[in-house]
Amino acid sequence: MSVLDKKQIMVIGKKETFLIRVLLKKIKEAGIDAIFCSDSINDINAHWEDSSLITCYYEAEASLSDAVLRFLVDKFTDDHKQMVIIGDRRDIQHVYDNIPGEMIYKVLNRPLDAEEYINSVKDLFKKIDAGEYKKSILVVDDDPTYLGVVREWLKSKYQVAMVSSGLQAIKWLGKNKADLILLDYEMPVTDGPQVLEMLRADEETKSIPVIFLTGKSDRESVMAVLSLKPEGYFLKSIDREELLNNLKDFFLKHQK
Repeated sequence: MSVLDKKQIMVIGKKETFLIRVLLKKIKEAGIDAIFCSDSINDINAHWEDSSLITCYYEAEASLSDAVLRFLVDKFTDDHKQMVIIGDRRDIQHVYDNIPGEMIYKVLNRPLDAEEYINSVKDLFKKIDAGEYKKSILVVDDDPTYLGVVREWLKSKYQVAMVSSGLQAIKWLGKNKADLILLDYEMPVTDGPQVLEMLRADEETKSIPVIFLTGKSDRESVMAVLSLKPEGYFLKSIDREELLNNLKDFFLKHQK
């Protein structure tokens, strides 16, 4: 399957002008689905879920409204999509005044070089398929069955790495980066609290958020977990939907 399969670009503008129709035609000729949305929150929202990339097309004297830009910021915060901006220097400054720079993948000047735009889009979709825009989670647990289940639950939303011991986790982190560690509280040889202590003692890993996984829900066990000051804890009895929702909430609250 091509990296461009099932990808759709939403092109947003004040109105569907001749130049925008030409761009939509070029996108479709490259084998990518594309749709135009007017400068309307309702129109954008109706097609948001099906779109992998948002392109804001500024034409002369046709800036997108501040209300739409604020709406885009809210939607990007939830979904972490990418945006391409097409316009002149004044238009681009208007976007940067209203939208955080990390949401913008590419800025292209008008008049648009369609080939440059298509190549930029293809590069982005390759990066998306390679998982470059997914958060990375390291799961540490000595139960291989549990590791397999959690991986199946998370792999569509996150980059997931798995190790079966604390020492393997330390070794893995010596060569890789993680945005979050899900750490089993009770493990043989080196348990969760000992692993956390080692992580906090190392300059390279001390700031990585850690959430404990625990099979015990009684008050005494929970208080023992929380006394170590992790970012939180999940019971191993948690189901898929609850786990995904909790992780989404965690990353929203810890945006950099």
